[in-house]
Amino acid sequence: MSSQPPFTPPGGTPPGGIPPYDPRTQWRVYREQQRAAWRAQREAWKAQRHAWKAGYGSAYGPHVPSVVGPIILVGIGIVGLLIYSGRIAPSNFWSWYGHWWPLLLIAAGLALLGEWALDLRRTTPVRRGGGFVGILILLALLGCAASGWNGWWGPMRAQWGDHDDSNFFNLFGLPERDQDQQLLNVQVPANALVQIQNPRGDVSVTAGDNSSVEVQAHEVAFANSDTDAKRIFDAEQAHITVSGNTVLVKSDSNNSGRLNLSVTVPKGAQVTVTSGHGDVTAAGLGAGANITSSHGDVHLSTIQGSVQVHFSNDRGDFSAHEIGGDLTADGNCNDLTFSEIKGKVTLNGEIFGDVHLENIGGPVHLHTSVTELQLAALPGDMTLNSDDLRVTEARGEVRVTTHAKDVDLSQIYGDSYVDDSRGQISVEPAGNYSIEAKSGKGDVEVTLPPEASANIEGHTHNGDIVSDYPLVINGDESKSVSGRIGSGQAKINLIADVGDLRIKKGSGFTPVPPSPPGAPASPNAPHLKAPKAPPEQPVTQ
Repeated sequence: MSSQPPFTPPGGTPPGGIPPYDPRTQWRVYREQQRAAWRAQREAWKAQRHAWKAGYGSAYGPHVPSVVGPIILVGIGIVGLLIYSGRIAPSNFWSWYGHWWPLLLIAAGLALLGEWALDLRRTTPVRRGGGFVGILILLALLGCAASGWNGWWGPMRAQWGDHDDSNFFNLFGLPERDQDQQLLNVQVPANALVQIQNPRGDVSVTAGDNSSVEVQAHEVAFANSDTDAKRIFDAEQAHITVSGNTVLVKSDSNNSGRLNLSVTVPKGAQVTVTSGHGDVTAAGLGAGANITSSHGDVHLSTIQGSVQVHFSNDRGDFSAHEIGGDLTADGNCNDLTFSEIKGKVTLNGEIFGDVHLENIGGPVHLHTSVTELQLAALPGDMTLNSDDLRVTEARGEVRVTTHAKDVDLSQIYGDSYVDDSRGQISVEPAGNYSIEAKSGKGDVEVTLPPEASANIEGHTHNGDIVSDYPLVINGDESKSVSGRIGSGQAKINLIADVGDLRIKKGSGFTPVPPSPPGAPASPNAPHLKAPKAPPEQPVTQ
């Protein structure tokens, strides 16, 4: 019998063209297919393993590290290097960081948004690494701690008496013992250089009629026994050393006590005071003074010559009255009160309290992180606090740049320039003087004298314009005003991004500038005020 399937012609193929079944051939084909699949899988595994080793493999696309983490580390390193090298004072940095630390989170978020925008242009999806999130959380916690410390330490300092170490030691129950040191008296040249160094305790300096340095010292010790108190008294007592024209009055530091010094110097002596923990008072000096105060207030009166005051770490109050020369102060302060200063006044640093200046004969230059103020002379007065800046009776040009304050300039005998990012601006010149006032968010108001002569240009993007003069006002939402009053002597330019413009006609002031400094003040003029306690939540001016 034939082995061919039915209906298969001799020597041919079955109907339909299907070849005869061969198990060996079929097995070889199946084995080749399995080997090809295995080789493909192995190549895929190799490619994936290589990608993971390179740090770019992910189930959701390539893994690309963010640049935010390295930038933060570089920034931390730079700040640490500046602090370690002494370029930045640690207390100043932490005070600044406690106030502005949220900017770090804003900058990191903006950087991530920028990277996300760039990643949208990629053909292959990517995933950014977030290993720096822990660093951001740590920096945010440090910022909250620094901010809380700055806000808490000011009120607690006033309650504990940061300048009075006795309150601190009394917290531990140590009894206070005191005694007067034997009077020290040394003859010195009339124009001697007197240096006073007292690390703990108050310093009072006055001028006498004799050519000698006299030192009265009151010692305070915190000790449980007379023996311990004597040891503290011996360690902190004052000494006088004379070397040629230089006289050194010095007390050694002692953490368990304090020494209050009352020093009388010749009227022509040059005085330098370096105080650690304690207030400094000076009066009647005839050759100026140079004072450095780390923790304490400074009060000066009736001093001829120039005065320099440096506040190192603490924010003490500073008052000065009847200074015959220039006055310069730098560092962090609370309240500032100056009156009857014949020379130039320069203030550079952070101010956390109120400022009151009156009867300043020379230029005034105030610089803080918030406000920049320049006055040619101030026969009237000026006040500055966390919300307002007011100047009344200023002679010469007035320039103000501030971030967030209401500015009120009245009776200004000179050109005015005001740039305020957020706040109301009011300017009332005492004559036909030029005015340039810009406010980012707030109204701008100008009150002109009755016989005004000015060319006026003004713009507001989102506000109204009101004028007592027949000026041309154009626009709907964004408005402008222009026109000439009189002969157009002064140039007035007003800008309010979000706010109204008001141009008013005032009653005017006397055309004669006020009398020079030194003349008797009017009965209603503000005068030297007593220092205030530090505010509960200090805000730099």
